[in-house]
Amino acid sequence: MARASASLSDSHEVQLLRRIAARDRAALETLYHAYHRRLSRFLLRLAPRYDFAEEIINETFWVVWRKAEEFRGASRVSTWIMGIAYRRALRELRSARQAGAADSRMREDSEAHCDDSQQLDMQDWVARALRELPEEQRLTLELAYFMGHSCEEIAAITHCPVGTVKARMFHAREKLRRALPALEGMP
Repeated sequence: MARASASLSDSHEVQLLRRIAARDRAALETLYHAYHRRLSRFLLRLAPRYDFAEEIINETFWVVWRKAEEFRGASRVSTWIMGIAYRRALRELRSARQAGAADSRMREDSEAHCDDSQQLDMQDWVARALRELPEEQRLTLELAYFMGHSCEEIAAITHCPVGTVKARMFHAREKLRRALPALEGMP
């Protein structure tokens, strides 16, 4: 699959990481701008709140700043950065769920986005079904279908075996297949 963000080549990104490891702020800014839009799209699909996405992006690049020297090139820079964002987002979603705040905000957001005729178009319908999935399954689908990552890249991002990625995708698709007809009659 083609890379979703291709403003920088892999070798240029590795050079930027080396400069970041040497505390070059301009290199961090360049990498930040190259990834901001891509990470925003990914994170806004997980929780439709701009402040959530921005917080995770900032935390991700704080980790990049602190850990750039630890990047060994075992994966692409994009896989490494997406992995950091994935783990940060998953942690935040879990703690928000435990606090009970995320579910109520998501319900409020989905109700606010329904149009007056109570008819959901296909995109809203699928987004609603995706929100019903467990975080690991939803994030796996987001990484695969919306971000264009392969199963191997998702395995590297999520630090789990490729078989686990495939199982999550299978179970998520099955749950979506069952959930979508049930959501058809919902306001």
